[in-house]
Amino acid sequence: MWKSLLVGGLVSAAFGQGSPQVELANLREDVRGLTQRVGEMSLRLEQLERENAELRHSAGNSDRQRVTLVQVNDAIADASAKLKASIATAKTETLQVVSTQLEKLGKQTNAALDSVSKAQATRPAVQTNFSEDYAKDGVSYTVQKGDSIAVIAKKTGAKQQDIINANKISDPSRIVVGQTLFIPGGK
Repeated sequence: MWKSLLVGGLVSAAFGQGSPQVELANLREDVRGLTQRVGEMSLRLEQLERENAELRHSAGNSDRQRVTLVQVNDAIADASAKLKASIATAKTETLQVVSTQLEKLGKQTNAALDSVSKAQATRPAVQTNFSEDYAKDGVSYTVQKGDSIAVIAKKTGAKQQDIINANKISDPSRIVVGQTLFIPGGK
């Protein structure tokens, strides 16, 4: 805008309209235009300074955010280290409990084996020699629930030892339901 005024003043001076009053009026107009333009530039400068201050403030906040991120990363690393230590402690404690229980179970197993071993030692010897001295005629009998050699002998009228010898039963306590036995001289 001020350029057009300045050019207008120069043009009028160049074409002979150069009265001092016209020139003064033109110069005043040019100064007014320049003053207005300086005012506009001042406003723009203030606006740029405000934007610059906002940018600085924003940059300061991002620095604080980075500090916060660093603190968060440190806290995560701290928590991770504590978690690993806690897991290691729990693992050690669990292994100790399992070790104690295994030792206890081992002692119980050994005691049970000793008990079985003692029971076997006090048990009568298993018969391996069978006499052929029993009646060769007799009947077949199928073992039923609740039967023992003594019960079968009583039911059939046979001798227990004859049933054992005829069937070569090495452990009379181990007859099984459904098993068929020969009963010498039985009825």
